[in-house]
Amino acid sequence: MGTEHSKNEQRSSMVFLRKGPKLPAWEDALLAGKEPKSLLKRGLRYVSLSLIMKGMTSTPDFLWGLPEVQKLNLSRNQLVVIPPSLGKLDRLVVLNLGGNCLKCLPKEIGLLRNLKVLFVNMNCLTEVPAELSLCRKLEVLSLSHNRISQLPLSFTDLTSLRKLNLSNNHFVQIPLCIFALRNLDFLHLGSNRLESIAESVQYLVNLQIFIVENNNIRSLPRSLCFITTLELLNVDYNAIQTLPDDLFLLQRLQRIAWNPMDKGLHIAHNPLSRPLPEVIEAGLDVLFNYLREKKEHN
Repeated sequence: MGTEHSKNEQRSSMVFLRKGPKLPAWEDALLAGKEPKSLLKRGLRYVSLSLIMKGMTSTPDFLWGLPEVQKLNLSRNQLVVIPPSLGKLDRLVVLNLGGNCLKCLPKEIGLLRNLKVLFVNMNCLTEVPAELSLCRKLEVLSLSHNRISQLPLSFTDLTSLRKLNLSNNHFVQIPLCIFALRNLDFLHLGSNRLESIAESVQYLVNLQIFIVENNNIRSLPRSLCFITTLELLNVDYNAIQTLPDDLFLLQRLQRIAWNPMDKGLHIAHNPLSRPLPEVIEAGLDVLFNYLREKKEHN
């Protein structure tokens, strides 16, 4: 019996030794003895890797040894830092870092010269690295739900940018660099601390959707009326009392919109002076006719 007991003890020790250092549960489940490359999904256009909702507090080292990955999803984890090694993934086209605890981005993000889509929404960013402007192919950028109050002037170099979401941040004014982004067709600055919209907004000649709801904007600039490409203008929940007479030039708005998803003019919950509330209640055509006649008589 003594001999059998000794054998069992030895067997238990060997099992314990074989286990070695324990991997985090998510990494152990993902790899399970497999090569990291086996996690890649090879589609018709992109090589992708999704590590969404894995409970990660740090990025796994094996990630930086996968330079072929083009779409990377690290969203909805608890990541605090993205290391400089991110720059090694220079084939990335789509990067999703949304829903983490990031306070900054590494300057090496500027090495991602093929990047077209970047989500860093719902984090704790207070600033954006100037190096991001080196990603000249960037077309879609979401920085919503952070603590950002300004953007680097070098953002003027992001000339391919079409969609920019800066909602739910700490902007007091629209950063001047944005007015240089002539290809923007979507701009969301809702739920910030804006008090005005600069006349320079007229330079956004391709803008189709402009959202500045839930700010403290007191008036709309006349130059806004010259962006005749606008199909959705949302100024709900502001402090607007009057409207520019030339607003009728925005013929693509088509209707007074009440549903957040609808195109048209959203202007609810503003302290508009009379008779504007009654005119708006009658519809957009009535509003435009009223403003047109008002301008002719001035």
